[in-house]
Amino acid sequence: MRRPDLTVLAIPAFFGAMAAEYLWQRRHPAPPGTRRAGDYELADTMASLTMGVGSLVAPFVAERLLDPVTPGGGRYAKVLMGAAVVTTAATSVADVVRRHRAGSLPQTGTLPTAPPRVGGPGRVTGGMAVAAVASTALTVATTWSAQTSGTRLFGTTRRDLGTGVLANAVAILGWDAIYYWNHRLNHECRWLWAMHVVHHSSEHYNLSTALRQPVAEGLTMSVPYGLLALVGVRPSVIENARALNLIYQFWIHTEAIRSIGWLENVLNTPSHHRVHHGSNSRYLDRNHGSILIVWDRIFGTFEKEDEPVVYGLTTNIGTHDPVTIATHEWRALAGDVAAATTWRDRWSHLLRGPGWVASTP
Repeated sequence: MRRPDLTVLAIPAFFGAMAAEYLWQRRHPAPPGTRRAGDYELADTMASLTMGVGSLVAPFVAERLLDPVTPGGGRYAKVLMGAAVVTTAATSVADVVRRHRAGSLPQTGTLPTAPPRVGGPGRVTGGMAVAAVASTALTVATTWSAQTSGTRLFGTTRRDLGTGVLANAVAILGWDAIYYWNHRLNHECRWLWAMHVVHHSSEHYNLSTALRQPVAEGLTMSVPYGLLALVGVRPSVIENARALNLIYQFWIHTEAIRSIGWLENVLNTPSHHRVHHGSNSRYLDRNHGSILIVWDRIFGTFEKEDEPVVYGLTTNIGTHDPVTIATHEWRALAGDVAAATTWRDRWSHLLRGPGWVASTP
């Protein structure tokens, strides 16, 4: 029988902590006529809780949907790979035709009456480009996930640290280090940001924000936590490290705790994580750590909280609709890929930072 996930067992504690935070806010109200970002707002809180439930259901849905198209075992894997090849080839041909038409020369002895038009790729070509990029990315993501799972990698090594203190310490510290890089990449690669942006979409900041989790991780890639299996950490211990990491991150989503003293130098705290959720220019893409803040200090992404935090996105979406919260950046990404006229720009939209734009020819 499969053991229950520790994060699921912690749900009553999550709600208890949220209730305590709400009561604290009632006893310490904001000055009249002012808005405090940490205060609960029903629509925002319900959106966060809905996304939290969705994040619990999503892995089971993704497993059913993605397993059949995963290369190496899925019965429809060749269909997905074939779609990637066909749409890539068709888009490339359409690109050549479009450039040929746009760059045709005038007849000898005449002058062009207007400059050549080099417009967008058109609906058909744009749609094929989106299909090509999406099917290729999905093929890579599913293959990577299958080949780097903890269960698979643990079966390739003779190392076994067991389930004692050492194994758990290695798992927790190792997960924390890998998490830093994955979290950083989630902010520096638009493909990953389209998934992660869900967590940053609220303009409020309280414990319910911690539960606003993404639902599309199966469509992206990550530095594999399964690497821990190669040093002898059992998959079950890796899973416990994941749960403890997520449980720790819950309490840092609050404005009620301003500082925890000297531990601020070592641990990720509410103060450090408020910075991470800020849309202030100096706070963007800072403080990616989970349990420890030392990774940010080592790799140059640490920023101290020294000005009021403005929560949310640089361009907020202005809705509490869960479907929009989950899909708005994917739709924007697809639109940019469809409008791009070269493969370099299409893949740049996917793989470069969220703020990247194609240069004007």
